Amino acid sequence: MAAAAAASIRERQTVALKRMLNFNVPHVKNSAGEPVWKVLIYDRFGQDIISPLLSVKELRDMGITLHLLLHSDRDPIPDVPAVYFVMPTEENIDRLCQDLRNQLYESYYLNFISAISRSKLEDIANAALAASAVTQVAKVFDQYLNFITLEDDMFVLCNQNKEIVSYRAINRTDITDTEMETVMDTIVDSLFCFFVTLGAVPIIRCSRGTAAEMVAVKLDKKLRENLRDARNSLFTGDTLGAGQFSFQRPLLVLVDRNIDLATPLHHTWTYQALVHDVLDFHLNRVNLEESSGTETSPAGARPKRKNKKSYDLTPVDKFWQKHKGSPFPEVAESVQQELESYRAQEDEVKRLKSIMGLEGEDEGAISMLSDNTAKLTSAVSSLPELLEKKRLIDLHTNVATAVLEHIKARKLDVYFEYEEKIMSKTTLDKSLLDIISDPDAGTPEDKMRLFLIYYISAQQAPSEADLEQYKKALTDAGCNLNPLQYIKQWKAFAKMASAPASYGNTTTKPMGLLSRVMNTGSQFVMEGVKNLVLKQQNLPVTRILDNLMEMKSNPETDDYRYFDPKMLRGNDSSVPRNKNPFQEGKQGKHILYGCSELFNATQFIKQLSQLGQK
Repeated sequence: MAAAAAASIRERQTVALKRMLNFNVPHVKNSAGEPVWKVLIYDRFGQDIISPLLSVKELRDMGITLHLLLHSDRDPIPDVPAVYFVMPTEENIDRLCQDLRNQLYESYYLNFISAISRSKLEDIANAALAASAVTQVAKVFDQYLNFITLEDDMFVLCNQNKEIVSYRAINRTDITDTEMETVMDTIVDSLFCFFVTLGAVPIIRCSRGTAAEMVAVKLDKKLRENLRDARNSLFTGDTLGAGQFSFQRPLLVLVDRNIDLATPLHHTWTYQALVHDVLDFHLNRVNLEESSGTETSPAGARPKRKNKKSYDLTPVDKFWQKHKGSPFPEVAESVQQELESYRAQEDEVKRLKSIMGLEGEDEGAISMLSDNTAKLTSAVSSLPELLEKKRLIDLHTNVATAVLEHIKARKLDVYFEYEEKIMSKTTLDKSLLDIISDPDAGTPEDKMRLFLIYYISAQQAPSEADLEQYKKALTDAGCNLNPLQYIKQWKAFAKMASAPASYGNTTTKPMGLLSRVMNTGSQFVMEGVKNLVLKQQNLPVTRILDNLMEMKSNPETDDYRYFDPKMLRGNDSSVPRNKNPFQEGKQGKHILYGCSELFNATQFIKQLSQLGQK
């Protein structure tokens, strides 16, 4: 899903959360006086929304002394107000009513992530009456924040219970109509919250006959119903900071994952994509296991316990922001440069300190040292900055080293280059069977990913005899063939054999090896790893979005449905009423990307495998 829209969704959701934590009064940064101390009670959904946006320190600055899960054992703190941020589920409402009965807090500010139904609101009112706590329930708010913002221009709809809206859930053959309705309603609720937070009503385009169309119909209806009630519409009034938007409304393009199944299987080569592909990377946090050699014991040497480390990769991290989209060898070189520049600064501080120590006692030498004193003062004052720099260098050294280990052990550079050639229909310099049969090249999953990309991208499906040969090689390599079983059915059903998704005709080029990361003093010994330079790929989603934003006529998108929820009369038409291209003034296009769930190739293969089970 993509939208062209003004302002950062990350900023907007953060502002909404800070307002909520400030008892639903706009939060002023430099307001005098101490914040009101309070506790934050959230469920897993609330935790997932807050954690990528607000650090523990920021919560403390907002007066949050404790943040606790709703369903944990909590002690009463009778003289402190509590801010709740939870989904309005049956289970959560029951627990909330129990808190009221147990008189846990001084006052209750109830914030629901999605809109609460009238009947559940009545349940809370009844519980408050029974517990004589009506005056303590200070405010009840629908926050419309049911989505997770990971970056300025990227959000996901679901993390908890994401299997409900997963690719597998939507594509399994035994799904009932009721279950499908639940999936669609879950997606629509999150998208509705997204546009309330964005403060704009989109024009919606989607392909016909897909899950995307079902979402579009429901979302159009929900937006339309909200706009019909002018007094209570969420898209009017000052609360959303109307007037901050460009004159043009956003375009929401809804696409089905099935238009491009090759890309999520593709081995990656940029820093962020590799971290997501090969490490445990979740809601902007990467978890690493570091082994620390062996230790000697009476029973002889045994491996030491692995240390687990977690790092947050956030927009505040300048190195991450600058290099997350860079090819991996460039990242390794940049980490090395940062390390050298840090060491030079550190050496300068040490040198100045030793000069001061050596000559400090000689009266006559003091005046001669005034210049060095100024330098030292300046160096010491920049120490916090230096320490932060060191922390980030250590973080990226550890993360990049862990990625490099995977690249070398699994020959991921070879897979990346080979798959790029398959997707762009370039001549291959090595047969597919050779790579599948090579015991040193990658894991069984890597081999299956490669073969599926070949199978999906092929103009003509391999003959039955060839397919049997491939299947044997894959089985011998330890692969589970269920994902192939599903892709085979999908390709036959989608009649994709005649028109596979086109990925443009660009290829990667190997460049000369990087000097800085090849020398022996480097943290990263990149020997044997290709330095591949990325070329821009014209992926199906990019082309579709481009055609729809530019209002270009194209067979790929001419049949897309058109919805404008602001047009209160009449049904949809496939003819767009807005003929102007979607772009933001002179700044060009601003793209926001969202998905129902964010999975890496391992998780996707698992879903394909479940779908392919007989």
